[in-house]
Amino acid sequence: MIAINNLTFEIGARALYDEANWHIKPGEKIGLIGANGTGKTTLLKIIVGQYSPTSGTISMAKDIKIGYLNQDLLSYQSDKSILHVAMEAFERQNQLHTEIEVILKKLETDYTDDLIEKLSDKQHEFEALDGYNIEYRAHEILAGLGFSEEEQSRQLSTFSGGWRMRVMLARILLQAPDILLLDEPTNHLDLPSIKWLETYLQAFEGAIVIVSHDRYFLDRVVKKIVESRKGKLIPYAGNYSFYLEEKALREEIQSGQYKNQQAKIRQEERLIERFRAKASKAKMAQSRIKALDKMERVDDVDDDNPTVNFSFKFSKQSGRHVIRIEDLSKSYPGVPILNHTEAVIEKGDKIALIGANGKGKSTLLRIVAGADKDYEGMCETGHNVTQTFFAQHQLEALHLENEIIRELQAFAPKHTETELRGILGCFLFTGDDVFKKIKVLSGGEKSRVALAKALTSDANFLILDEPTNHLDIQSVNILIQSLQQFEGTLIVVSHDRFFLDNVANKIWYIENQHIKEYPGTYAEYEEWQSKRPAHVAKPAAPAPKKEEKPQQKANQQPNNNAELKKLNQTLHKLEEKIIELKKEIKAAEAELAKEEVYTDQKKLAAVNQGYASTKKELEKVQAEWETLAEEILEKES
Repeated sequence: MIAINNLTFEIGARALYDEANWHIKPGEKIGLIGANGTGKTTLLKIIVGQYSPTSGTISMAKDIKIGYLNQDLLSYQSDKSILHVAMEAFERQNQLHTEIEVILKKLETDYTDDLIEKLSDKQHEFEALDGYNIEYRAHEILAGLGFSEEEQSRQLSTFSGGWRMRVMLARILLQAPDILLLDEPTNHLDLPSIKWLETYLQAFEGAIVIVSHDRYFLDRVVKKIVESRKGKLIPYAGNYSFYLEEKALREEIQSGQYKNQQAKIRQEERLIERFRAKASKAKMAQSRIKALDKMERVDDVDDDNPTVNFSFKFSKQSGRHVIRIEDLSKSYPGVPILNHTEAVIEKGDKIALIGANGKGKSTLLRIVAGADKDYEGMCETGHNVTQTFFAQHQLEALHLENEIIRELQAFAPKHTETELRGILGCFLFTGDDVFKKIKVLSGGEKSRVALAKALTSDANFLILDEPTNHLDIQSVNILIQSLQQFEGTLIVVSHDRFFLDNVANKIWYIENQHIKEYPGTYAEYEEWQSKRPAHVAKPAAPAPKKEEKPQQKANQQPNNNAELKKLNQTLHKLEEKIIELKKEIKAAEAELAKEEVYTDQKKLAAVNQGYASTKKELEKVQAEWETLAEEILEKES
């Protein structure tokens, strides 16, 4: 399909690619990976002809149709509806539709055989190109990417950059290209849209090349990995998890070969030194020197996975309750976000706030951070809580003329230069890199500087909004290690599921304008969600019309319906019990905060005992609810 032969691409004196080779076959699903700066995006631009190689060739069929999604598409502007923009993918169908309309207009005054024949030909071609279904297909893909029916009629110019990128993705998918080149397609998608795109790409019949830092996305979509490394393109016949295993095996073999060769070289050098001293052996020594010079050297294995060796500490510990939210309501004109909800962030919680865009995740983060005070109810920060808030707009707050090390010194003067260098080293800024000016850094590098600043802030509570955007896989791993070592409390919004699964010990999601909590990891939450009964996970289906009688399954006995009804009633009672126990826990917490209680040992012991007993009962009832929910799910399936 596409053959890359002996590709060399130079930027100044640096060769980004040096005689690299790669053949993309029809139907292949490939993940193109590598550290930032290794030329992944550049390679895609070379394939589509935006850049010309220094030497080498790229061969492909003349009629090949390439769909290319890149971050430059964010600059595309239009005052037309997003449905119209998406349908621009159907260039020939749109042209035929216009021509048919013109002919029909002419036929009102000039009804000739020639015009009727032209109309017939155009309509036949339009039908052959499935022209009557193009609007339906556009609606379907836009809906999958998170656009409601109402939003599809809005002008493209009214949407933010991330949502405009989704429209560009929809337009590319509707073109049904022979090969899709997708540069970070999940960067501007929420989790439901990422899952939809995964399903779409799994069924896509053409070839796909994806540049992405989302490990879960790569694992679910691609069947082959190509690593851009040291100017070469190295293939691995499997998904990302296979690549990690295979690469470790290759590096183990390479490391063994390197050690063996180094031992042989040392042995040869010792022999040469001994022979040089004897005139009779000088010729043999020269021969061995030449043989050593000609030896093809095996490189030592580079460590691509640096570890964090800096301890991120803060000067004071927070109180038990970091954030208390009670009876909180928030809305925008005509758009309710939160409605009389409550939640608590406790010391040591590492919370992942997940869900679809538009549900209020970023709004809730701003409320927690104190950046949004326009709400009803209470959001109270606890005793001794010091926080830092990281969001993408904070990249703009970096001082462009500052060197990286000076930027951190101005922000965290209590840290020594050695400590700050240690932090920057964790975020892949080593040696003289720390003296680079902020203005010359890439978007990913600026993100790493801003994250390093966040972790030097002496804060015991971190609020992180999409911290993995613009980071490569290596940098995401560094951030994971940093947050795993962080001993404080954090809440994070991210669409990177691998990141969330390795960082969070609690999941928050917004459902029916209420904050809901799952007490476990992201992987455990996903499994639990997949088992939730349909009546809990989805809104009830509309009741059938009176004249319609839904058919009963052959194997479903009438008394099974009665049993299900009884189980659901029990489930509802357990839900009410959970709400009641949570209220009791809240009342006990309020008692514990009273001076007359915590200064009286007997009262304190009694309230503490009741508090512990209620919490234990709550855990028991929640476990019963989960067991019963799974039983209902099995009976309903």
